Amino acid sequence: MSEQGTEVIAAIDVGTNSFHMVVASVTTRGALQIHSRMKETVRLGSSAGDMKQLSNEAMKRGIKALKHFKIEAKQHGAQIRAVATSAVREAANREEFVDRVADETGINLEVVSGLEEGRLIYIGAMHSLPIIGKRSFVIDIGGGSTESVVGFNGETQFLHSAKLGHLRISKRFFPMGKSTKASLQECRESIRGDWSPVFLDLLAHGFEVAVGCSGTIAALATMTLSRTRQKMPESLNGLRIARGDLLETINIIAEANTTEKREALPGLDAKRGDVILGGALILEQAIIGLNIQHLTLSSYALREGIVFDTAQKKRDISEYHHLSHLRYQSVNHLCDLYQVRRAHAEHVKTLSLTLFDELKVLHGLGDTEREILEAAALLHDVGYHISADQHHKHSEYLIRNSVMPGFTNDETELIAAVARYHRKSHPKKKHPDYAILHKHEKSSVQVLSSILRIAEGLDRRQQHVVENVHVELSENRIDIYLTAPSNVPDIELWGAERRKGLLAETFDREVRLMSHAT
Repeated sequence: MSEQGTEVIAAIDVGTNSFHMVVASVTTRGALQIHSRMKETVRLGSSAGDMKQLSNEAMKRGIKALKHFKIEAKQHGAQIRAVATSAVREAANREEFVDRVADETGINLEVVSGLEEGRLIYIGAMHSLPIIGKRSFVIDIGGGSTESVVGFNGETQFLHSAKLGHLRISKRFFPMGKSTKASLQECRESIRGDWSPVFLDLLAHGFEVAVGCSGTIAALATMTLSRTRQKMPESLNGLRIARGDLLETINIIAEANTTEKREALPGLDAKRGDVILGGALILEQAIIGLNIQHLTLSSYALREGIVFDTAQKKRDISEYHHLSHLRYQSVNHLCDLYQVRRAHAEHVKTLSLTLFDELKVLHGLGDTEREILEAAALLHDVGYHISADQHHKHSEYLIRNSVMPGFTNDETELIAAVARYHRKSHPKKKHPDYAILHKHEKSSVQVLSSILRIAEGLDRRQQHVVENVHVELSENRIDIYLTAPSNVPDIELWGAERRKGLLAETFDREVRLMSHAT
């Protein structure tokens, strides 16, 4: 049972090698209450290079695992949040997989960037160890990528995602599980070559404590304890392992030149025998390159970070009914970077959200879409930074290609699309970026951009003449009453009138704009 009043969240990590789920709730004291854990080895990504294609068989395995996870989540009455990492984000056919997951399981799969993945990992580690007041380096070695984070006081200072994963490296350098002195040297040099510039940045930021997360590092820690005949603790969380002990364990793994020999090593789960070498050599280069003297283990990583992040967003939305703190920081940063006219953007945001709330009976969208609209309203004019001409298209480009911590890749694309359609053309199938959206995303973009178009038109001169809006609905009509100190000037009415077509088309109703003086 979860603590009364707390919502149960099923966080699913759709990884390159394994799928994991934790079903948990965050108590009112901020602690994580675990209800269930599940893991299935799926091997979704199996390429030695870029994960260019998800095979049909891999997708079937993934969908089967997600169906099992959903059954477990349902038994706990949990809200599901599923996050996909490197294998999916690199795949050319990722949209096919996302669509199949939605159609066959009903799960909405969020594809996150490596940087967003790193942020969520840091959130998890931060809640498992007393590191919030320390400048901390956090490393997570996954199947397809390795995330490196420096964080302090709950904020990330540096984020990096490298295409270095235990599955990817093992398949590239040690096919069929066999290693030689030459392949070991080549692997070490390759990892070092790819990572050296990142080490310089990490060392420049500096850190007081090094933290390791997830399965590969936990496996190496277990092997180290077994090798040194130390008593195995109930939990590895908080365990501190010396540099020399870890490097010795890695050397032993490297000397075992076949999968069978590695599977027989004390303390290693045999299921990791074919991929542990790649992961071990990644950690080895991090320890040497960053001069790490001790590594502290965190039993929380991405999926626990998802739970805390989801709970925090829900609290922010519930308490303030606007963008969560981190999301607002991301949007605010872009507004400052591209010198957005803030008074206009804030006013358009206010009008947009009022229209969204008053039209909810028609569109049925929720808080997630409301946040997308809020972000798009604040950012709709960033394209002026490039040029006033076609600035809506420039806005789409800048948003789509910006790093926005707190937003998933898919959410960023939706914000970009809504901003793109705040003027000029309606959304059309012939527009490539719109065409690739899922059906429900297209519907959301149409609704949100139809609202943003009218709100932007109502502040055409950026003088905030229209103070408020109120909607009255009838069977065939949407009446929007505009509140102003005196009659709404013709220019504002004209600005909104010429942009109401998409709203009328979206809801198949006549739209009337009615002036109302205060």
